[in-house]
Amino acid sequence: MEGAADSDTPVTERSAADRAAALARLLHRDCTRLLELYKERESFLSQHAPGGERLVTLALCPEALSTGEQVGHVRSALRRCMGLLECLIVREVEEMGEELEGEYESLRKTVRDRLGHLLHSTGALLEEGEGGCPPSPPLQCTEGQDEVEASGSFAAKIWTYRVLLELIHWTDSASQTLHLFHSEKHGQQQQLL
Repeated sequence: MEGAADSDTPVTERSAADRAAALARLLHRDCTRLLELYKERESFLSQHAPGGERLVTLALCPEALSTGEQVGHVRSALRRCMGLLECLIVREVEEMGEELEGEYESLRKTVRDRLGHLLHSTGALLEEGEGGCPPSPPLQCTEGQDEVEASGSFAAKIWTYRVLLELIHWTDSASQTLHLFHSEKHGQQQQLL
């Protein structure tokens, strides 16, 4: 039958790196929306841009990172972000006395779930021999929290704002890095054909 797809012809599927990049883009949009919702809820924050150093900083691996090593670096940062997000959720639930069910809380849960999936996806890419940075130590929710708690609820709200900014920064970085990783892998596959 002419024009019919040959059963031996491979179906074009998205690569694991391409799917991870798409998830990172989606997660970045979700994180951006989460910050918008937070700023709507805490309207006074629109006039306060939090300053200070990054909450998530990592010692770089050796110079001239390969793209695979960059994926490992970003994954390590995302793991730190997950720890911060978990701390944020615990803090907010404790502050409210219960888990609320609004758009912000629903999206926050979605962000946590998608971030977990992105960590799993990037971990699978690294297991395929792509290398990476050594894993960062687990985050303790008490790290840096004494200053926040001693300063009161305004400091806690600024800290939450900063956590959301970190999520936006690192999911954007992941999106770009995974897109580059996918492009390089796709280019290598095309050269083999």
